[in-house]
Amino acid sequence: MTRPAATAVDFRTPPGPGVVAVSGGADSVALLRGLLAVGRGPLTVAHFHHQLRPEADADAGFVRGLAAAHALPFALGTADVRAAGGNLEATARRLRYAWLHEVARDRGARWVATGHTANDNAETVLHHLARGTGLDGLRGIAPVARGGDIDIVRPLLEMTRAEVLAYLASLDQPFVTDATNFDATRTRARVRAELLPLLETFNPQAVAALGRLARQADEVAACLRDLAADLLRRHERPRAGPVVVLDAGIAAPPPVLHAVLQQIWEREGWPRGDMGDDAWRRAGAVLRGDATAAEFPGRVRMRWRGPVVQIGPGP
Repeated sequence: MTRPAATAVDFRTPPGPGVVAVSGGADSVALLRGLLAVGRGPLTVAHFHHQLRPEADADAGFVRGLAAAHALPFALGTADVRAAGGNLEATARRLRYAWLHEVARDRGARWVATGHTANDNAETVLHHLARGTGLDGLRGIAPVARGGDIDIVRPLLEMTRAEVLAYLASLDQPFVTDATNFDATRTRARVRAELLPLLETFNPQAVAALGRLARQADEVAACLRDLAADLLRRHERPRAGPVVVLDAGIAAPPPVLHAVLQQIWEREGWPRGDMGDDAWRRAGAVLRGDATAAEFPGRVRMRWRGPVVQIGPGP
């Protein structure tokens, strides 16, 4: 490989106690070995059993053995993801991360490391594009996701899957393979198996190019967030109960106004799932003064009232 995995891990991982999410696959096993190589820790190995595959018991046993081989504490979580309902992948992710946060708190750790790679980042950007994403979706996977008292860190995010496999081969380190990663009925698996390899026939450095795009989108999104927060501070007025009140006729480019509105929606806990591009544009038109009223999912309404715009739940 062109650079050792341990160097990338050392660069991105905070000091102090940490939890390493290990599925048993190549990426997470390389992450654990890299963290050990640079002396991070103390570490806890955490494995979440989703009860979705017959071989999942064997995967848990493999990770337990890996932790024991390196004299590391092992935590096993489990949940019946199918019984929890909702989108299977989204539910599995939600339950897994909630459990990882619990493990971190129980072990006195301030960070959880996951084994996402540059390929995962590229696949995420492509997956979002295929679904019709906006700017936020182009940001891909965050190197660090700060949430309350626990940070989620992705030390391998600039390493390709080929580099990960080469690193494991250099250690003669085995790993397990999740067959669902190759299930062509799943969109993410098709992106991995078909779309990304096709792009690499046009540009062999497609993974790196998509990673640069994600970083640039993240930088632009951060600028928009800062501009929107400043605009909101200057133009928000005392609220009327549950209703948010802003100065009418705010002059700003549409992306900034959309960012202002998205911050309001997020802060107020209003439903955003059905707020597509058209909805944000209609809301921005009211904020600018190009329209006098609009209604949105969750019975959220916007109305001009003299010198202000009111935004809030309607009857």
